[in-house]
Amino acid sequence: MDKTHDPIKHINNLKESLSQNKKFIGFFIASGCPLAVEVPEDKWPLIPDIKGLTEYIRKKMLGSQADKNNFAKLVVELSNSGNTEPNIEDILNFVRRLKQVSKGGNVRGFDETNLIELEKSICSLIVEKLSVTLPNNKTPYHKLAYWISSIDREVPVELFTINYDLLIEQAFEDASVPYFDGFIGSRNPFFDLKSVEEDLLPKHWTRLWKIHGSINWYLDLITNRICRGQGLNKSSNYLIYPSDLKYDQSRKMPYLALLDRLNKFLRKSGSLLILSGYSFGDDHLNDTILNALESNSNANVIALLHGNLSGKEKDGTTTIKYTKALKLAESRPNLNVWAR
Repeated sequence: MDKTHDPIKHINNLKESLSQNKKFIGFFIASGCPLAVEVPEDKWPLIPDIKGLTEYIRKKMLGSQADKNNFAKLVVELSNSGNTEPNIEDILNFVRRLKQVSKGGNVRGFDETNLIELEKSICSLIVEKLSVTLPNNKTPYHKLAYWISSIDREVPVELFTINYDLLIEQAFEDASVPYFDGFIGSRNPFFDLKSVEEDLLPKHWTRLWKIHGSINWYLDLITNRICRGQGLNKSSNYLIYPSDLKYDQSRKMPYLALLDRLNKFLRKSGSLLILSGYSFGDDHLNDTILNALESNSNANVIALLHGNLSGKEKDGTTTIKYTKALKLAESRPNLNVWAR
């Protein structure tokens, strides 16, 4: 690692880039970001990270009379498949893979009905835990929204997120920042692929791309349309999905379209993407970012990592905290890792 770099020089370069109203600027908000929202100690974090959310779902599912037996069996089957410490995204992926092959028979002791109920129960708990509001208008989310609204930009800011919560939307609306997230309509907004792909929108609208879905997205099973709102009923289900693509075409379409937006953004000349709260744990996203950076040497990604890159163990040995991030950054000169 280069220990002779000048942090002031890097910061000044970043400030200069952010001040240019014609530069392609994007922000990538990941699961570590809600941890930065200040709330009373007994209520922190406002939203847990993936590890915390996984533990919450596990306790709730095992405490439910209706779900505990099937969930416990599911965890055993995941362990038998080689994943002994699955996070909530691993669990959802596994349920959906099994559901794909369960039609007309049992798979690993589950029938299709068991798996549908498991998926709905897990997604409902995620929605319950993530249905929170920002405590005031001075949070990091609001500061980003105010910054976006402070400059008349020739090129719109693009926000990418893998979070399911609605914190970004709340901050934008509190700050009166217009944004487009791929949905059209007011009574029952639906995902419009053409608008996403062609990007024929006002330049003062910020683009918000929720790559892994949202707690207020759902698939209407009658119309087979992706909708946004709180209208979940028996003929619909939540559209919360990690990066696994092994579901039906109607679920896959928004994920691929929004992932393609990230790819297209990074292939624009001189684009700058700032990652925050992301530890490079999603291989699909990593491949998209690295492949785009490899094909476009004028693009630049800055990953802001919390805390130190390394630490001391009790036995005096040094451990590297973000091994995957550092390995990827060493392979691409236009991927930069910033930490203490």
